[in-house]
Amino acid sequence: MTNEPVVLSTAFARFEALWSPRIVAQVNDYDVRIAKVAGEHVWHVHDDTDEFFLVLEGELRIALREADGEREVVLPQGAVFVVPRGTEHKPSSEAGASILLFEPTGTLTVGDRHDAVPSHVEATVGHALR
Repeated sequence: MTNEPVVLSTAFARFEALWSPRIVAQVNDYDVRIAKVAGEHVWHVHDDTDEFFLVLEGELRIALREADGEREVVLPQGAVFVVPRGTEHKPSSEAGASILLFEPTGTLTVGDRHDAVPSHVEATVGHALR
């Protein structure tokens, strides 16, 4: 990490891979990650941490399995949503989206427990932005 400004549009132009976040900054023990997404991720859960989403472009949907059943939240461009720790969820974007996430450094993108990971989803703790 450098102590220089990061222009997000330039950062997004540096990679094409979907569901493969890039780490653009660190705040205390958290990564600030950006990702391009399209299609469906995988049902997963983070047992010990919340997950913060900010939609920069496009629309993101997050299916949630909660105590009283399943529901879906729709996040248009500019929307923020936090998935509480321990909540099973599955992000998706039919037309594609660009998102920003805050997660503790070392957090696996497919959580602590997850369904089978499809080939278009990368199980990673994030990649350095190059």
